[in-house]
Amino acid sequence: MIYPGVYNLIMATAYVLINCELGSEEAIIKQLKSLEGVKEVHGTFGAYDILAKIESPTVEALRETITWKIRKIEKIRSTLTLMGIEGQS
Repeated sequence: MIYPGVYNLIMATAYVLINCELGSEEAIIKQLKSLEGVKEVHGTFGAYDILAKIESPTVEALRETITWKIRKIEKIRSTLTLMGIEGQS
């Protein structure tokens, strides 16, 4: 329900799967948690070491966060980004 004078803000959402150097997981998780837009961070077992949920007001802002903040963190080897589909949550 939308109330008069209240805007329904839909956020762009992405899930970022991260591979990092062995032993650097905890430091990277700490850095990720300090970034604006990072809503959740989890260490994982399997093909990837960390899963991060990112939200931003626009897809462009989301891309900027992933490209210029997350991917520039030292000891991150690679990332795989999964974009959320609006209305399918």
